[in-house]
Amino acid sequence: MRIAQAARLKAEKRDEYLSLHANPWPEVLDRLTKSHVENYSIYLAGDLVFAYFEYTGDDYEADMAAIAADEATQRWWARCVPCLDDCLPDAGPTHWANLPEIFRLD
Repeated sequence: MRIAQAARLKAEKRDEYLSLHANPWPEVLDRLTKSHVENYSIYLAGDLVFAYFEYTGDDYEADMAAIAADEATQRWWARCVPCLDDCLPDAGPTHWANLPEIFRLD
């Protein structure tokens, strides 16, 4: 399963967000890996951040719940979420909006 998401950076928090992602916490990366998240990338276009990852497990909801319940991830989000604006339609509690796939070439 391919997942794409977008969020908008707050101008005054841009440098902080980029700095955090230049040195992600190993325990957060470990939780993502244990929850079957692979090929995770975040891209930047102006103030828009675009994330892409592939989910390779067989219970997406349970794995996403495990990520959300993880203490290190909660601390990471406490640093990252304030850097994001909640202005995109359908943005969730972490301010990321899931994007529908409209084209694919395999």
